[in-house]
Amino acid sequence: MFHVQFPIKKWLFVAVYLLLVGISAAQTVSQKLQKAFAVFEKDNQLKYAISSLYVIDAATGQVVFSKNARIGLAPASTQKLITSATAFELLGKEYKYKTQLGYTGEIDADTLEGDLFIRGRGDPTFGSWRYVSTKDSIIVYKWSSMIKKAGIKKIGGAIVYNYKDYSLNAIPDGWIWQDLGNYYGATPFIINWRENQYDILLKSGNEISSAVEILGNNSSFRNELKAAAKNTGDNAYVYLPSTDYFPVISGTIPVGESAFKISASDMHPFQNFSLELQFSLIKQGITAKKTQTGLNTNWDYLERVNELKDKIRILDTHYSPSLDSIIYWFNQKSINLYGEALIKTFAYEKTGFGSTDSGIAVLKKFWKQKGMDEDELNIVDGSGLSPLNRVTTHAQVEILKYAKAKDWFPYFYNSLPEYNGMKMKSGTIRGVKAFCGYHKAKNGKEYIFSFIVNNYNGSPSALVNKMYRVLDVLK
Repeated sequence: MFHVQFPIKKWLFVAVYLLLVGISAAQTVSQKLQKAFAVFEKDNQLKYAISSLYVIDAATGQVVFSKNARIGLAPASTQKLITSATAFELLGKEYKYKTQLGYTGEIDADTLEGDLFIRGRGDPTFGSWRYVSTKDSIIVYKWSSMIKKAGIKKIGGAIVYNYKDYSLNAIPDGWIWQDLGNYYGATPFIINWRENQYDILLKSGNEISSAVEILGNNSSFRNELKAAAKNTGDNAYVYLPSTDYFPVISGTIPVGESAFKISASDMHPFQNFSLELQFSLIKQGITAKKTQTGLNTNWDYLERVNELKDKIRILDTHYSPSLDSIIYWFNQKSINLYGEALIKTFAYEKTGFGSTDSGIAVLKKFWKQKGMDEDELNIVDGSGLSPLNRVTTHAQVEILKYAKAKDWFPYFYNSLPEYNGMKMKSGTIRGVKAFCGYHKAKNGKEYIFSFIVNNYNGSPSALVNKMYRVLDVLK
């Protein structure tokens, strides 16, 4: 047996060579990105647009590519990653919302001489179909059974809630009218129900431009829908009422549809929840003398009852899924409601009152304490739906780099969808397309990137393919 011994100089040569190879590979990626981005910017779709791309080496933090990285652009839904990372830090991955069922007053024989009181904390999953424990039917049956178990057969008061703990201004700044009436424009309240949305079934004829019928209770809408060619998809929009009490549905759906479903936002979630609870109570043989539902809510009465919110006798506490599960669906399905609820939760947990402006102030203060220039996060909501938001790609990448070092990172990373073979969040609003995330190349190199385009023209899908070609350099 013998050992081959290499001279020290030879080992040194090998080490230097490997180092140079690594540097050369990095330079190659940078150069390729520079070339690909230059071609991208010259494309006719970007004639009047502005684009920003920022890429770093995930292991070293070294900048691989930077163009317009400190210019604030509308990030669309890639902003959800900022809200997600902030939520993990401020609330913790085990955080759960709670919604309590209780009552005020006394139970005399079988009659409650007081009110049923629902005390919310802004849970966006309350009544959601995404989790077994939050399904609407399970919650209303459980709570009606709990009320019956407490010996209550008659309710002398009403079903009320702690509305004063949240701002009544549920709509973030800059949200546009076209979005507000549709499911993705659902806004958060202190009590949310079924993700604050409901479905509408439509029936179209066989002729293009023929009228579309709203199935079921169609007296609640002004209907301007028309039939369009086959395979044109869902181009129907619900607009909240502006001239009377009735929402307007306009746009098109394909011809020949017998039960075409669209989803609209619910601006009265507590009222709809309380109605369902009342129906379930009736099935249990329990009646209520008066209600606080619909648009005729007695606010004077409700305000007096709210003074007793800290004296309610609790019958049950419903807990939401943990934050890591909420964040998973938030990013996977890009649920705007979740982002806006989280922003208000930041404020509620810090100040005891949930509002969008206060929540954003909490978010910006947190990242400022981490060394970020808060002016790089010029935001007005938590989901990115508002076109008023302005965020830099540099800020997004810095936040993603920060997240990578935290113990909650696997849950954050797992929440990211996969597009083009890369773990990244996409963002889309009118004139905006963005991608932000992580990628591990074939050679083992890991990158963190943010790519935002504002004010492009032409087909969104065509632009996406061109953005993919630039990002493919990282593979």
